[in-house]
Amino acid sequence: MLVVAALGGNALLRRGEEMSAAAQDANVARAAVHLAEIVRAGHDLVVTHGNGPQIGMLAMQADPWPLDVLGAQTDGMIGYVIERALENALDHKRIVVTLLTQVVVDADDPAFAAPTKFIGPVWTQAEAEAQARAHGWNIAQDGAFWRRVVPSPLPQDIPDLKAVRLLLDDRAVVICGGGGGIPVVRRPDGTHLGVEAVVDKDRASALLAARLGAQAFLLLTDVDAVYDGFGTPGARRLDTLTQAEAATLDLPAGSMGPKVEAATQYLRQGGGLAAIGRLEDAVKLLDRRAGTRIVA
Repeated sequence: MLVVAALGGNALLRRGEEMSAAAQDANVARAAVHLAEIVRAGHDLVVTHGNGPQIGMLAMQADPWPLDVLGAQTDGMIGYVIERALENALDHKRIVVTLLTQVVVDADDPAFAAPTKFIGPVWTQAEAEAQARAHGWNIAQDGAFWRRVVPSPLPQDIPDLKAVRLLLDDRAVVICGGGGGIPVVRRPDGTHLGVEAVVDKDRASALLAARLGAQAFLLLTDVDAVYDGFGTPGARRLDTLTQAEAATLDLPAGSMGPKVEAATQYLRQGGGLAAIGRLEDAVKLLDRRAGTRIVA
């Protein structure tokens, strides 16, 4: 079975944790152990990941490069760390490959006029406002903190799918679509041009899973399932969630909301098993013994 596993940001950096190479390495090493279990269970695996904190930090440098170039830079860096950790976890018995992945977006997507994608570190409101004034950024509240926001257009196409399929044909474990992919627009002459945006990782992963014909799409996070009323005394765990029920839930826009939306997107495009749950429960999610299963 072909499995597309979308790693939540906690696999790379936990909220409140210092952004450092050592912290990232330790988190990825733990994640790789559970991803390797999917492969050892006999499945083919494609791994996607986020890059919000990393690309945000790079964008704070003096005279930074455009976001598409920074996206490629973070994808290579994070992909290398995941690739190395997965090779070690698999005892170097499977090929693991990182592929920089372009994702086509619409130049007229309204997201360019209404930035919503969080990137970079968290600040107090006063700190965020100072950063916004200094750099001309857009900022928004993210839970108890504030962060920079950038455009997040919807993914339309993945030109590098052919390369992913070639790697899968050779039984490689593929790390691709990092950070939602490198955003490009397709010009009238068919050429591509990078744009200032960060594509949502979960939406891009859903498109990738559907286009590859993956039999399972796992959204792996640090929460054991989807909850109605998460964080409240009356929180109710949802073992199964229909697309219709998902549309009625009030889920956090910065965390579980996009994951449920991505799962339903994958199903609408003919997908198979869509499940959300803890990284540690990855194999159990495939066996329907853990997490929340999204059904048509």
